[in-house]
Amino acid sequence: MKVLVTGTAGFIGSHLSERLLAEGLTVVGVDNFDDFYDPQIKRQNIEACLKNKNFQLIEADIRDSSAMDKAVAGIDTIVHLAARAGVRPSIEKPLLYADVNINGTMVLLEAAKKHKVGKFVFASSSSVYGNNKKVPFSEADNVDFPISPYAATKKACESICHTYHHLYGIAVNCLRFFTVYGPRQRPDLAIHKFAKLIEQGKPIPVYGDGSMSRDFTYIDDIIKGVVAAMNKCTGFEIYNLGESRPITVNDLIAEIEKALDKKTIKKYLPPQPGDVERTYADVTKAVRELGYKPNTTIQAGLAKFVQWLRQK
Repeated sequence: MKVLVTGTAGFIGSHLSERLLAEGLTVVGVDNFDDFYDPQIKRQNIEACLKNKNFQLIEADIRDSSAMDKAVAGIDTIVHLAARAGVRPSIEKPLLYADVNINGTMVLLEAAKKHKVGKFVFASSSSVYGNNKKVPFSEADNVDFPISPYAATKKACESICHTYHHLYGIAVNCLRFFTVYGPRQRPDLAIHKFAKLIEQGKPIPVYGDGSMSRDFTYIDDIIKGVVAAMNKCTGFEIYNLGESRPITVNDLIAEIEKALDKKTIKKYLPPQPGDVERTYADVTKAVRELGYKPNTTIQAGLAKFVQWLRQK
């Protein structure tokens, strides 16, 4: 099987590409090495992939219809991970987020339609739930009230994916990721950011009172879920991929301190617009239909992350 992975050099994309190559699949990776964070980090992420004869890297933007047309030719499955990421930056640059996330997804779906790609796996986000009062979050919940442009683009893309499934029969699985962490995590995300500041003996910025909670999901569990979604993609479905064990920001910091065996000072700041109060995944559907089995505790995941961080 020949798989196209967009965002191949990113955190999740590089792990997925390595996993697919290890299973003997042919992987065509697309990445434009955007400067949202240091592109050199992304190049390091895929060093192992580049050594594999079954991996091809295409440096291109997903909005480039000509490049995507060529990249998709001969592909059996598309795993679309590439996106302009981040809730807070999306408030500053909403037009850019709409352009990259929505138009980029449509370009890929058009190429999938043209080349009759059978399966399309789309990386959505838990942010689509907004400040949903009901927990845990279920795929059946109303997601009509996102509170950031980033979340709105992900919701829009889910709808567009359904349209292409309905009109052209493309099988689509939309995966709502819940705060993924682990080795290679983006440097701007909480666990990576907090751990580096604690290592450096610097205070940690905490937005709000630290009572916000997140369902942190370890990268290995996410990758297993993505592979299962690739293998069982026949109609149109939406799945939550989370750990289903939320933890508050204050408790998370305490666990990072334990993993590093260091203490820190918390600097409390005003809440940030666009940040949801909590995320909490109901993974019943993914467990039942995909065989998804998240089993990495925050303590075990942080231990692996710290080991990686200190070996960098």
